[in-house]
Amino acid sequence: MSSKTADALLFFRAWLSAPLQVASVTPSGRALASLMTSEISAGTGTVIELGPGTGVFTEALLNRGVCESDLILVEYGVDFARELTMRFPAAATLRMDAAQLRKIELQTSAPIGAVLSGLPLLSMPIRKVIAILEGAFSHLRHDGAFYQFTYGPRCPIPRPLLDRLGLKATFIGGTLANVPPAAVYRIGRRRRRPSLVAT
Repeated sequence: MSSKTADALLFFRAWLSAPLQVASVTPSGRALASLMTSEISAGTGTVIELGPGTGVFTEALLNRGVCESDLILVEYGVDFARELTMRFPAAATLRMDAAQLRKIELQTSAPIGAVLSGLPLLSMPIRKVIAILEGAFSHLRHDGAFYQFTYGPRCPIPRPLLDRLGLKATFIGGTLANVPPAAVYRIGRRRRRPSLVAT
């Protein structure tokens, strides 16, 4: 059995057991992985990946020049976490719920410049989405970015929630080559407007 077929079976079994926790029936394709990592390079620093699954985005990050030791892989699924540990031994694989990210301290050699999310935010309660975003941005440096893909027609994080958290979403691009077609958004902190001082 090829590694691609094995990954597809692993993903499908995970989706069958927890369809609301796994974003898709199949792993993301190379086109989506390329788009998700298009703004990331060796200079980004430490990168956190939420829900890496079989490591398609992880491989793309390594191809972009990110050191394996600068990767923090947050994976809730037992089988996925075990596979990631074997495939990327120099990375830190944390088997945990991404909503608990704010509660842990991360030991890194470089500031955290990006978070990549493969989590199905649209199927999650809004309270959990808030916890994931707050946890991610509690670790991100000020100019760091949170990257999220979606199969939907718009950003999976609604505008009122972005406003509430002081965040903004920017459309990076879409790919029809992925099955199903997907789009990627960059979520970042809004710049504070300088206060006007009366003279």
